[in-house]
Amino acid sequence: MGKRQPSPKRITPDASRVTACIFRTRWGWMGVSETTKGIDAVVLPKASRQAVLSELGLPSAELLEGRTSPRLREAQAQLTGYLAGTRRSFDLSLDLSRGTSFQQKVWRTLRRISYGRLRSYQWVALRVGGSRYARAVGNALGANPMPIVIPCHRIVAQDTSLGGFSGGLPTKRKLLTLEGTLAELRPG
Repeated sequence: MGKRQPSPKRITPDASRVTACIFRTRWGWMGVSETTKGIDAVVLPKASRQAVLSELGLPSAELLEGRTSPRLREAQAQLTGYLAGTRRSFDLSLDLSRGTSFQQKVWRTLRRISYGRLRSYQWVALRVGGSRYARAVGNALGANPMPIVIPCHRIVAQDTSLGGFSGGLPTKRKLLTLEGTLAELRPG
């Protein structure tokens, strides 16, 4: 029996959301949305534009085709550069208000993990309150609304096995391969 693929997480529309954009990358279709405070969601590469729209929770009528904001254009450029292997970090204003205070603390900790580095759930837990928070860290990673920008794919199990990923393990493997860290993991 194969591993169950995660169901796509639907992003709950936020009343303060300003706009969103959908774009094609060499990895597939992606989406980014923003509020007045900053980028609030990133949709990992999907096979179709409609799949991204669905995950953003927006009807296509809400997209302002060709009239994206400078912030969304910059997010698109940075994500495209990352997936092309020409960018290693992100310099974007983010709106983390969708998360609880604990989740926000975890997400800020993740942002400090450099490209090409792996850390464990335990490593993050120790930085946000203690080793007893490792499971809660895993839950916060699963709720991450901005994968890649908030690099939850860089978190692996303490035994250096792959761990989980809300975007699916094939995508996590692909991201870690891009960053040159997949070979550091325990086979399995």
